[in-house]
Amino acid sequence: MRITKRTNLAMRVLMYCAANEARLVTKSEIARCCNTSENHLAQVINQLGQLGYLRTQRGRNGGLMLGREMAAIRIGDVFRALESQVPIAECFADVDNTCPLVDACRLRVAVADAAEAFYAHLDDITLDALVCGNTRLLEIMHPIACRA
Repeated sequence: MRITKRTNLAMRVLMYCAANEARLVTKSEIARCCNTSENHLAQVINQLGQLGYLRTQRGRNGGLMLGREMAAIRIGDVFRALESQVPIAECFADVDNTCPLVDACRLRVAVADAAEAFYAHLDDITLDALVCGNTRLLEIMHPIACRA
């Protein structure tokens, strides 16, 4: 299974906000620290805000922060919210599926079950489990470390 760039960036944003939970963070500092473009981040931040994972504040002193407690953010839920619309294989897409085996294929169900097992495993992991006590991650995501 391959995770989309959007989900990868979403996890980086959430971890960065968690590592800096005492303050508003900016899109530009996340982009610098996580080595990505602000344009990609903007779309991800918007989606995470709509899903309630982030709170955003516009304006000169604006920024973003977690919209929920770290312990309440289950990684499986985040992945489902961002990945559920992306078919694992072309032939799993209902819109443009041209596979002649679709009515008899058991692979579709088997792979869907495997994907759900993957998400279920991630349900046991919360954002605080990824960040809290992770000294190396906190050093990397501290704003001073990201200014280079």
